[in-house]
Amino acid sequence: MSARRSPASPLAALLLALALFAIGLSGTASAQEKPSADGELSAAPQSVAVAPVARDDQIAARIENILDATGWYRGIGVSASDGVVFLDGDTNTDERRAWARELASKTEDVVAVVNRITVTPDVDWSFRPALREIESLLRKGVASLPLFALAIVILPFAFYAAKLVATLVERMLGRQVESPYLRGVIARVAAIPVFLIGLYIVLQVAGLTQLALSILGGAGVAGIIIGFAFRDIAENFLASLLLSIRQPFRRGDYISVGDQQGTVQSMNTRSTLLLSMEGNHIQIPNAVIFKSTIVNYSAAPARQEFLQIGIGYDVSIAHAQEIIRKVLAEHEAVLSDPEEPLVLVDSLGAATVNLRAYFWFDGHTYSVFKVRSALLRLVKKALMEANISMPDEAREVVFPQGVPVIGMGSAAGIAETPAPVQETAAEESGAAATASEGGLENETETLERHAATADIPEAGEDLLPEEKRTP
Repeated sequence: MSARRSPASPLAALLLALALFAIGLSGTASAQEKPSADGELSAAPQSVAVAPVARDDQIAARIENILDATGWYRGIGVSASDGVVFLDGDTNTDERRAWARELASKTEDVVAVVNRITVTPDVDWSFRPALREIESLLRKGVASLPLFALAIVILPFAFYAAKLVATLVERMLGRQVESPYLRGVIARVAAIPVFLIGLYIVLQVAGLTQLALSILGGAGVAGIIIGFAFRDIAENFLASLLLSIRQPFRRGDYISVGDQQGTVQSMNTRSTLLLSMEGNHIQIPNAVIFKSTIVNYSAAPARQEFLQIGIGYDVSIAHAQEIIRKVLAEHEAVLSDPEEPLVLVDSLGAATVNLRAYFWFDGHTYSVFKVRSALLRLVKKALMEANISMPDEAREVVFPQGVPVIGMGSAAGIAETPAPVQETAAEESGAAATASEGGLENETETLERHAATADIPEAGEDLLPEEKRTP
């Protein structure tokens, strides 16, 4: 009994035949001449036909005739094998080489293109290319004249509009912001968008928006590089801006920054200038000031100071405290507000009881050094007049019970110490201030008068408010 043939047998046979034909084409192609390694291979632009219509010689002749007709190619040679076209020859531009490849790939029944055409640019020793470029630039320049006219009108208008906005903003902030530098910075920030709008209009009309964005991007990268290179300068500039906002001190304030003390003279974008009590000018970088602890002795008129006084152990502490307190309270430079003078026991020394007297005075009017000198002089006078001893522990030791004396060959006994001879105390001035102390007034104005004639390098623009603190 014969086997029945499956309906899928004709389809399987057809697929097998197509596979064998494709293998045969592959073997034939491999048997032909291989394309050179430097040739450009193009894939088939369409599906490959099993039975091509055009012969290889017809394809090669047609492509070669078209390339010869253009006159763009030298030594052109076209060959074809099983639908693969090989292009040989020379031309002067890459565009013409690519054009030959596109032509061959679009030809009927071409499977692939191996482009071996070389490019040899022509050397032109004449000035015609330069003249053509100059002519092109002239034509573009004439065509751009309306844009230049628009820029001449819009850009000055935008500049003056930005300047007007800056002036208005600076006037509006005249009372709210005391620092002229800070007012100027805020005014410029408010005015920049006005000018940028005018610049954007000009660039948009001229079609240079992308160019402007590229330039701004490059400027941003350059700004980052410059910022790293000049980090200290940028740090001091930002610190000056922040100090102008916070205003921890003003011109004429006596401040302490780290180990430096002095009266504030000016502040620029790099440093702050102090005038020390010795008349020296001290320039401190603003970044250092911003990071350091600032002690402003002139922020409030009332300032507290103290005196260190040592009295003997044989003296009534309460009596000495009252004498010292009265001397302080009666002095013209000592304030009763916010608090009356206080005299407290600070420590018990080797030979003295150490007292500390606290008092308040007007730091804007009086000098702390002169006030301390006057008060110490008056306290010493009052204590001596009250017969209150002030021994020096480095040179004097007090024996309230007498000095023990041991005689040779006799029993030890206690010898009574004879009463000390009362010496006449040196007469002390009771004036609030002596001529030697030069009065009690603050010496800041005197120092500033002498410092006004100094030649200060890197003075620059003063960023501090113009007015000083009023006493």
